[in-house]
Amino acid sequence: MAVDVAHLKKVACEAIENLSGELNELSQELWKNPELGYQEHRAHGVLIECLRKFGFDKVTPNFVTETGFKAEFGHGSPHIAVLCEYDALPGIGHACGHNLIAEAGVAAGVGIKAAMQAAGQNIGKVTVLGTPAEEEQGGKLDMVQAGFFKDVDAAMMVHPCPFNNVRADFAICIRKVRLKYFGHASHAAAYPWQGINALDAAVLCYNNVSVLRQQMKPNWRVHGVIHNGGVKPNIIPDETELEFYVRAPTMNELAELVKKVHFCFESAAQATGCTVEVKWCDRPYANVISNSKLVKLYTNNAMTLGLDMNCPPEDEMPQRGSTDMGNVSYEVPSIHPMYAIEAEAANHTKEFTVASGDSKAQPATLLQGKTMAMTALDVFVQPAILPEMKEELAKSIK
Repeated sequence: MAVDVAHLKKVACEAIENLSGELNELSQELWKNPELGYQEHRAHGVLIECLRKFGFDKVTPNFVTETGFKAEFGHGSPHIAVLCEYDALPGIGHACGHNLIAEAGVAAGVGIKAAMQAAGQNIGKVTVLGTPAEEEQGGKLDMVQAGFFKDVDAAMMVHPCPFNNVRADFAICIRKVRLKYFGHASHAAAYPWQGINALDAAVLCYNNVSVLRQQMKPNWRVHGVIHNGGVKPNIIPDETELEFYVRAPTMNELAELVKKVHFCFESAAQATGCTVEVKWCDRPYANVISNSKLVKLYTNNAMTLGLDMNCPPEDEMPQRGSTDMGNVSYEVPSIHPMYAIEAEAANHTKEFTVASGDSKAQPATLLQGKTMAMTALDVFVQPAILPEMKEELAKSIK
């Protein structure tokens, strides 16, 4: 039986609009009660309760991780996953708008489910996936490693920021590292020659990285801090600690840059006579690969709702963030559109925290939920597009 996709899209949008007040309440509940990664117990409970209330009867709490979840409807293929984030930042709450990401994800799930019920036949499966700890540890990597995405055909989520960009081209790879230098303590005035200065090693390390920037590509990034520089000025420090974030546009370039940065660490130890202990994070975030087929569907649906999702010029889009959605995009065809809310400041600022909790962010967030739902329905009624999407992904990750 033929499916009237235009009618189903209308049903999806109406379902979201009818629940706009409750979706706003959900967002506000998360915004007022920010929780750090893997500690999102309240958010986990609120989101599960909300999804059950909205008619998802197959909800799995504590999925893969203690604060992960999934809510499923339908069966078979195509299987679309809509991802939610809900962790906050220390000290400044939802300064990255994850309360809005969760709201948009739930909204999309509600719309897709309503349309699937209106279709009168099985057209596929939707999963609203709760992915904790995006800001630090990478909850989506847990989902990838657990094999969740093996039967998923496409994944999508949206993210608020000061501008629209359907492709999320700025989302680059990141690998984090902590290192310690070990020397030998001595009285800095009486017996300085008996000491081996771990702070000298830390300073040389930092300066080595700074000098390296002269030869770095324009879209490479390395930034770091010194967590421990010693105890007192009259004691030659015997231990110091630093932390760096290393970023590059692709996994291959990231590996190249990591090697160069590691040389900076080791040479500082050699020059000062210290030893160094380097602990690279074994869960790097990959760059986001935006699937062009999904991008086109998403852009067309956004346009029908009056949204212009074209990205701004490069010089007006200075952010270079990273996300564990990149790792998902290496597994299945994915999109991670960025959408504008009324914010004068960038993400990860106190001003953006205020913007993410403002009622002015609601219309844009609900429109994104509707656009995701409409895009999922396009995939449901065009299953022939799936092999093309997967072929494109296979070529992208070679």
